[in-house]
Amino acid sequence: MADPATISPATLLKDELDIVIPTIRNLDFLEMWRPFFQPYHLIIVQDGDPSKAIKVPEGFDYELYNRNDINRILGPKASCISFKDSACRCFGYMVSKKKYIYTIDDDCFVAKDPSGKDINALEQHIKNLLSPSTPFFFNTLYDPYRAGADFVRGYPFSLREGVPTAVSHGLWLNIPDYDAPTQLVKPLERNTRYVDAVMTIPKGTLFPMCGMNLAFDRELIGPAMYFGLMGDGQPIGRYDDMWAGWCTKVICDHLGWGVKTGLPYIWHSKASNPFVNLRKEYKGIYWQEELIPFFQSVTLPKDCTSVQKCYIEIANQVKAKLGKVDDYFNKLADAMVTWIEAWDELNPSGASKSSDLPNGVSK
Repeated sequence: MADPATISPATLLKDELDIVIPTIRNLDFLEMWRPFFQPYHLIIVQDGDPSKAIKVPEGFDYELYNRNDINRILGPKASCISFKDSACRCFGYMVSKKKYIYTIDDDCFVAKDPSGKDINALEQHIKNLLSPSTPFFFNTLYDPYRAGADFVRGYPFSLREGVPTAVSHGLWLNIPDYDAPTQLVKPLERNTRYVDAVMTIPKGTLFPMCGMNLAFDRELIGPAMYFGLMGDGQPIGRYDDMWAGWCTKVICDHLGWGVKTGLPYIWHSKASNPFVNLRKEYKGIYWQEELIPFFQSVTLPKDCTSVQKCYIEIANQVKAKLGKVDDYFNKLADAMVTWIEAWDELNPSGASKSSDLPNGVSK
């Protein structure tokens, strides 16, 4: 594998990566990202009222899908895609035909590093994904594949090749990704700490995945990136990315892939209303005390050799063990199965690679 420090990522992945953006508003924020995003194809998933026109700045290559499009493409299986919630972004993952996905929220702007230079978040995510992960043994200099770092004394040579990286989880300056209770007690807190580090999350360790600055290898882990049933008609919100992260991490651990977190940073510009968030989150805050032990105890049989098989097995265990917590989890387990069925219909085996099925005509 090439040294990620010498790779020209923008050139390498221009035709292999889609940028997925969920939104309810005009995408003026793309102007700030133009130097970094314009070479790439965008998939915009419009939430809310499909009759509202979303304006996209000139010069971007994009497809835009609204709820009518989702219903038309998926038919009855559209029930697995959330409405009035940013969880709808996962529809973009499903219809993409590229190897990699980067997803970002429309209130996330270009951040600056400590020297004042604009951070190309996409470039750093690509570097993370193109270099291996080290989930089986922690390196105290963090990512040993970054320029200026290496494996420290005592690191087993048998593990130094690493494993494929499935997920690159980025962070945020300014508004931190806090839950509602923390927002309420720390209303003025801002994250100003820029930590120049990327690390692999160890095997067996769960983490709270945030979907606002996230990249992943769609061909490796795409079917696990389901953001659940959230928003309109559901008893919970703001746990869409958490759910996807827990499922994804369990599957990556089982299949021997890595998840990285740390760089890159984006500038999260807008704090959401903590009282609105509390209404969305309060059951999740209560339920997560059951959910975390559940995911910590999930074991997948050896015959689960694909992401789809792993995901269906997790859905079965969700129904068997979490269905007793609340009937919502029975519905979620069914939606997980529907998601995999829809994924496989749109991505038939052997034809889901970026070289086989190019994206449709841009709007």
